[in-house]
Amino acid sequence: MSRIKGQLAETIGRIDTACRRAGRENDAAHLLAVSKTFPAEDIREAVCAGQRIFGESRLQEAELKLRELPGDLEWHFIGRIQRNKVRKILPLFEYVHAVDSFRLAEYMDRVAGDLGLRPKVFLQVDQAGEETKGGFSVSGLQSDFSKLMELGHLDVVGLMTIPPAVEDAEESRHWFRGLRELRDSLEAGFSAKLPFLSMGMSGDFEVAVEEGATHVRVGSAIFGKRDYRVEGELG
Repeated sequence: MSRIKGQLAETIGRIDTACRRAGRENDAAHLLAVSKTFPAEDIREAVCAGQRIFGESRLQEAELKLRELPGDLEWHFIGRIQRNKVRKILPLFEYVHAVDSFRLAEYMDRVAGDLGLRPKVFLQVDQAGEETKGGFSVSGLQSDFSKLMELGHLDVVGLMTIPPAVEDAEESRHWFRGLRELRDSLEAGFSAKLPFLSMGMSGDFEVAVEEGATHVRVGSAIFGKRDYRVEGELG
């Protein structure tokens, strides 16, 4: 068994075990394999092992890879979004994980309308108020939510968060639980449907699954250690 195939199988097994601990179905949490910085050959190896959902965070890098890989894969853009790149991002990615302000959402809605697209988006929440991270504050999201739901060309499918860095994954549990509770309160208060929660990465995804994650962003646990880390990226 190849290294990537073995690590992919181990990761899926850990997700399934976490689902069982929480009384969830095994397919309740989707593995988003974060392939940023890794070559197309590594992604192809994961595809051959059965993985279909991948995340990229740099547009130029992703454009090159997508040309080389099968056209039926599900791609998620998980990096910070620059307004001048929205028009190129939307045709390539079915899901966008880091819509971090109403201003960006409104602009993306206009571009999606121009392109005849309806991207599925996650609203990023900065629960801890960290200056280095983008995202709606909890109160800001609650204030803007009705306006966000009125945008006609975006399909808001859920919330996303990146907890503060910690050594023990258990320290992230209350952030994951808080995001789920925020989602539940928005659904109840606005009669909305937000089926997805994007939370949990290589170091804490099992805790995130136990707290209701539907998408976990895992890269290094599958592909190995990266040659570099880009500050602020999401998987």
